[in-house]
Amino acid sequence: MLCIIKNEDCLATMAKLPEGCVDLTVTSPPYDDLRTYKGYTFDFESVAKALYRVTKPGGVVVWVVGDATIKGSETGTSFRQALYFKEVGFNIHDTMIYLKPGFSAVGALAVRYAPVFEFMFVFTKGKMKTFNPLKDRICKHKDSVLSGTIRNPDGTTKRMSGEGKVYAKDGLGHRYNVWEINPQTVDGHPAPFPESLANDHIVSWSNEGDLVYDPFLGSGTTGLMAVLNKRRFIGSEISAEYCALAQKRIADAS
Repeated sequence: MLCIIKNEDCLATMAKLPEGCVDLTVTSPPYDDLRTYKGYTFDFESVAKALYRVTKPGGVVVWVVGDATIKGSETGTSFRQALYFKEVGFNIHDTMIYLKPGFSAVGALAVRYAPVFEFMFVFTKGKMKTFNPLKDRICKHKDSVLSGTIRNPDGTTKRMSGEGKVYAKDGLGHRYNVWEINPQTVDGHPAPFPESLANDHIVSWSNEGDLVYDPFLGSGTTGLMAVLNKRRFIGSEISAEYCALAQKRIADAS
């Protein structure tokens, strides 16, 4: 299975990729100086445009990002980036939440609630071509029959289109868009993806044999989970040290 790691700026990698070749991008860029990534920075707008070019029609970009609080105000970087992705042509398919239940937050907790989540923006290039919903939510009412009404724009109601359908026959329902995932540590990197976060997005938005890309590879978690799930993979990482770490993790698991 293809697995290529490029020790270079992601713009250099994407410039060499053909248009519309990537099925799924899963990444978390450095944001708001919340972590020091060997002192590197990136040109966000150019990256967003390049991702649009290399993404297949129907393909997905999962962009995991948060906001720093500076002088008492959140930066809003995450929202500005999401709106720019829309400006370059992507749809904002879903705004998901990565909730860290085991995370011990620090900061000015005397004046605000502790921040224990990040955004996971799911962008699509046109109509999404792949969705493999994870079904692991425990339903309280097994073998329930769908019923009820939905509200029309004018305030009137109508019966649900699937009324009478039996769901949760096995006691499980589709996962919601808030994912509780414990943070994970990897020696040699300040803020690695949890493996289950990368895994669950890869399974949800791609199929075996699809091409997965990570423009900010870091410790290599997206590549590791792509390979384990029989996807082809390309990753870009500007730090030679992090490239070596990613290559070792993937080689050790292969």
